[in-house]
Amino acid sequence: MMNRKILMFTVLIVSIFAVSCSSDDGPPVANLQLETIGLKALTGGSSYQGWLIVNGVAKATAKFTDPAGTVNLEVLKSDLEDATQFVLTVEPFGDIDNLPSDAKILTGNFNGTSAQLGFESVVADLSITSGQFFLATPTDDVADNDEFGVWFMNGLTAPGLALPDLGSGWKYEGWVDFGTKILSTGTFSKVDVTDDGNFFKGSGGTVPDFPGEDFLVIPSQIPLTGITLPAAVTSRRVFITVEPYLDNDPAPFFIEPLSATAGITTGPGNPVMMTSNTAVPSGRATRPSM
Repeated sequence: MMNRKILMFTVLIVSIFAVSCSSDDGPPVANLQLETIGLKALTGGSSYQGWLIVNGVAKATAKFTDPAGTVNLEVLKSDLEDATQFVLTVEPFGDIDNLPSDAKILTGNFNGTSAQLGFESVVADLSITSGQFFLATPTDDVADNDEFGVWFMNGLTAPGLALPDLGSGWKYEGWVDFGTKILSTGTFSKVDVTDDGNFFKGSGGTVPDFPGEDFLVIPSQIPLTGITLPAAVTSRRVFITVEPYLDNDPAPFFIEPLSATAGITTGPGNPVMMTSNTAVPSGRATRPSM
């Protein structure tokens, strides 16, 4: 009789423990598999984050910085079953709001177990772009130092860039690779307005109504090391990127629609034609058969 009581007590304890474990496990989860082409690892504190769209509501996945290979994202099984769309965003450093940023980089609708992810519908169609620039320093009154500036212009009155409008959360940015340092010419959304840069401009001249920069002076409020200004743009690589507007990363983003190497001649009569790069990211999100 005593052994029977002990056995019944043991079964009762095990049953209670099993129920407790079951309740602690939480709702069922499943893995979403993300495979991409053309995405690169992020630096500077920004990260990728996936979002399942369920009845119009964005359900977050974990963040990650390296998209190489297959990225497995654990989500609620019920959300994965009910999701109609997948969105991948670039989230800025310090992001804690658990809401998608405006910088959506890939998206696609689920068709059965997979969603083909595209770039064009959320960022831009970069299949047709063109650009040119010339070397000049219009922001100062010195006549013989035009090698220190670059302006994305066609002559003195027309834009030198032909670029599509970008989706919300994105801007273009110009760059010059000086070897020891890559410096921004500024961010912009329109090709026929002054950009957000002009940090290194001179004095005594005017800033054109187009993107560009004169690399003449380092302002005291900008802690810049690794380069001395004025710096000549001649024979340097000049390029345009598509940037997440709030990524706060001082390095260029990897989407680069236009580039060229500057020549040694200056002025609007010596334009440099830029080469187009139509490569953009793509991908696929796959969920298990339900």
